[in-house]
Amino acid sequence: MVFSSLTFLLLFLPVLLGLYFLGRSWRWRNGVLIAASLFFYGWGEPVWILAMLFSTAVNYFCAKKLDAASPRARKGWLALGVVMSVAFLFYFKYSAFFANMAAAILGLPGRMTAPRLPIGISFYTFQILTYTVDVYRKKTPVQQNFWRLLLYVSCFPQLIAGPIVQYADVEPQLAARSVTPEDFTAGMRRFITGLAKKVLLANICGAALAETVQAGTGAELSLLGAWLGAFLYALQIYFDFSAYSDMAIGLGRILGFTYKENFRFPYASRSVTEFWRRWHISLGSFFRDYVYIPLGGNRRGAARTALNMAVVWALTGLWHGASWNFVLWGLWYGVLLMLERFVFAKALDRLPGGLRWALTQLLVLAGWVIFYYEELGAVGQHLLAMAGLTRTGGAIRAAALTDPAALAVLRRYTVFPLLAWALSLPTVPALRARLERSVRGERLVNAGGAAVSLGLLALSLVFLIGQSYNPFIYFRF
Repeated sequence: MVFSSLTFLLLFLPVLLGLYFLGRSWRWRNGVLIAASLFFYGWGEPVWILAMLFSTAVNYFCAKKLDAASPRARKGWLALGVVMSVAFLFYFKYSAFFANMAAAILGLPGRMTAPRLPIGISFYTFQILTYTVDVYRKKTPVQQNFWRLLLYVSCFPQLIAGPIVQYADVEPQLAARSVTPEDFTAGMRRFITGLAKKVLLANICGAALAETVQAGTGAELSLLGAWLGAFLYALQIYFDFSAYSDMAIGLGRILGFTYKENFRFPYASRSVTEFWRRWHISLGSFFRDYVYIPLGGNRRGAARTALNMAVVWALTGLWHGASWNFVLWGLWYGVLLMLERFVFAKALDRLPGGLRWALTQLLVLAGWVIFYYEELGAVGQHLLAMAGLTRTGGAIRAAALTDPAALAVLRRYTVFPLLAWALSLPTVPALRARLERSVRGERLVNAGGAAVSLGLLALSLVFLIGQSYNPFIYFRF
């Protein structure tokens, strides 16, 4: 089940909220939320509920044991909880990748078929790990109530595609939470904003992208088609993923939870470093707190810092999927970040802001091309096309300037990509802040907020009825 489906919007959510607020005790509300979350997760594949329950139970048991154990035994219980969770993730997501790689190196016949991947396993595994590690670090007390830990892991707003919620951030809210009318209203508006971003922006960008890169290999792309395809995918993945985060944060607030921001207009960044402080913030925070800093961070000299960064970015790439393009994508950013930090820091500071922004966007677009294709050959073809070249039969020649598919997309969608791009920048917050400087403008913003939200909701429902393309990209991670 996805947030941007009519089943969720018109059936699941109204029934859940009715039952949730029917009782006033938090025991009732937590019970309703756990049941609803398990139903939500098991909507398509009920069997995978068992995997999540098992991983939660193992870490619940290990955390209780390590909390009362001797200093030497504590490390053993920590290792058991971490290894069991990571082993689950490794089997489902990476076993076939590494087995086939080993077979290719050794020249062995046959290929292993990848197991069917449980939805959201990367997200909820990381969340479970933050609990066990934080208990070990004595950052948070051990949770004595299994059902509260299960609520943390399974809570449906952030279960499938994040943001990755660290246990210490929500631990006080598991027993009881406050839900004011202001929170409910603000949460609902945030949810509707995310729904509109998904349905009215991400889905349309995705449809235009499919028409632009028809073959899916990039082999026949023109210069225009290559740049247009990269641009459309950058918009689609931003609006798709940030929309889910908006809806998760909004739903969390409706239910009394406070989740941290996951996106802060990353396409306004003037460096790759700044981009990763604005993009998928919860993932960056996880790798910083649970991998980079434990490895030593930047405290052991430049060489060790570079090694730590390389490890983190290789893992970041692999986290997204068991494919060489994701490994390459992670290392691409690892190299760029190291170059910014150790080589070009002073030179970049002297460049005009506009030039730094343009350079950052070019590097990010190239990164999205790597991310998009599973075949490395297709990555090379698309990047060559962006340089105005193409390769046929081993020979490199000039690519066509335009192609019929790209021109048809421009005619059909006209200024839509530019409008979407403008909305990916902090234009709306800037306009709102300017209006709120005056009393009249502030009244206009307050009065118009509800009307805009209702209009976006109605428009989104109309589009959902007519759309057949409605996936969430990050569900496969």
